[in-house]
Amino acid sequence: MSLQQDTIYPLDTLAGAAQQTVELANEKISLIGLLFKAGWIMVPLALLLFATLVIFIERYLTIKKASKYDPSLMSHVKQSVLSGRLDSALSVCRASNSPLGRMLEKGLLRIGRPIKDIEGAIENIGKLEVARLEKNLNLMSIISTIAPMLGFVGTIFGVIIIFRDVEAAGGIDIASVSGGLYVKMIASAAGLTIGILAFAGYHVLNTMLERLILRIETHAIEFVDLLDEPGS
Repeated sequence: MSLQQDTIYPLDTLAGAAQQTVELANEKISLIGLLFKAGWIMVPLALLLFATLVIFIERYLTIKKASKYDPSLMSHVKQSVLSGRLDSALSVCRASNSPLGRMLEKGLLRIGRPIKDIEGAIENIGKLEVARLEKNLNLMSIISTIAPMLGFVGTIFGVIIIFRDVEAAGGIDIASVSGGLYVKMIASAAGLTIGILAFAGYHVLNTMLERLILRIETHAIEFVDLLDEPGS
């Protein structure tokens, strides 16, 4: 009789686990509902995702606007400097409302001083412009590191709770362990996804910024060379 009961109990447990698995498979769980099952850790992860999207969109639009290139700006400034019409060159630079325009404007205002002073003034303005464009970019890099860690923390806490319940129950219920574990793994998946998005967004914005800086530096050097030419 004892042997029969020992045989029946595992069979009942397996049957219950199989039935619960079928029910879970047939149950239509929305994505949001599934995410909420991961517990409190989803709150900071949701905030990190929101911050990532806000920073990326805001910086993308800012860098995109600053990257708009007016090919007539440099040619107009060059012609105005060679003909001695500095007021016209200054007006064009101010009207452009761009990082390059502000750098050239600072250089034009320093004309008459040593070329090193002009070059230093342009470089200082360039550093300020780059700092403005890089604003909050480091936050995306930090989020790409923190989000996966938070996800793992949520999963670890979930596993701890599962095994605490197992210990309190005095036995292992395969259905509850497997069901609880898959729910807690959602936190890790969410953290990794947010980390990947933040990492990719950070590098996309950095690439855009590097291209813009290269173009600005090229034109700034061209402007300094123009002033340093004999007879200018």
